[in-house]
Amino acid sequence: MTQAATRHDWTLAEINALFDLPFSDLVFRAQTVHREHFDPNKVQLSTLLSIKTGGCAEDCKYCPQAAQYDTGVHAEKLMPLETVLADARRARDAGASRYCMGAAWRTPKDKDLDKVIEMVRGVRALGMETCVTLGMLKAEQAKRLKDAGLDYYNHNIDTSEEYYGEVITTRTYQDRLDTLEHVRDAGLNVCCGGIVGMGEGRDDRAGMLLTLANMPRHPESVPINMLVQVEGTPFFGVDPLDHFEFVRTIAVARILMPASFVRLSAGREAMPEGIQALCFLAGANSIFYGERLLTTPNPESDRDARLFDRLGIAPLASEDLAARPAAE
Repeated sequence: MTQAATRHDWTLAEINALFDLPFSDLVFRAQTVHREHFDPNKVQLSTLLSIKTGGCAEDCKYCPQAAQYDTGVHAEKLMPLETVLADARRARDAGASRYCMGAAWRTPKDKDLDKVIEMVRGVRALGMETCVTLGMLKAEQAKRLKDAGLDYYNHNIDTSEEYYGEVITTRTYQDRLDTLEHVRDAGLNVCCGGIVGMGEGRDDRAGMLLTLANMPRHPESVPINMLVQVEGTPFFGVDPLDHFEFVRTIAVARILMPASFVRLSAGREAMPEGIQALCFLAGANSIFYGERLLTTPNPESDRDARLFDRLGIAPLASEDLAARPAAE
């Protein structure tokens, strides 16, 4: 089978037309693209740890770590190095091949970055891929992380440029794009996706994917999050997104960015296993593995292992990752 050319010139109308396809046709097309680039029965396992929780100055309306919202999440100090490395060892021994560390900062201070760099080096020494999400980065900070051996930097665009002001006011859409440019210029792999179910329309979901798919180089990792509603945040109580619309979003992401890992990310705890199976069929091939994300629950590892066994899915091994070509 000849692979379709990877594109960076999608239009909003084309993406909306994909969303409008009959469900079976869309999933079949996405699965066909998926099989051209990946083993359809292997999924990457990543583990996420909040290394610095709460007290964030941003006003992201979905986030329980924002200091201005009363969510029961309190500001904590950066975790000690050995605590992080002990958690990473447990994650590795449980089958995770990538270890992701998140800190609730608007942007890291250099003295804090020094400590994160020690964590990156320590996790890499365990034989795992590394990813961090620390907020906005300056160009020189991105370069320091690259020099330390960091593999991925996560910085989501969250939603469409048009809907962005309804979600966040303390940083602009361009601020996010600038950080992504610094990350890419430093030679780091980009992890960038968004959140659905925040009251946005389908045009906004299409617009978010349009921004990602038309980047000069697609993000190597594209997390698609279903909003986890947390009491005390402004988005608590919004109408939940239909699960089949979520699957459609996964499928369209796979078609637009065929060589990228598409992560079935936050929201799986409340997602029926049948819908998760449809997401894998639609091209999702990465999940967060472990009982907790940054501050919200995630399915227990044993539950995921049982689901994988029923679906005939195996975890992607580190050697599989090393052999993969980069996203285009």
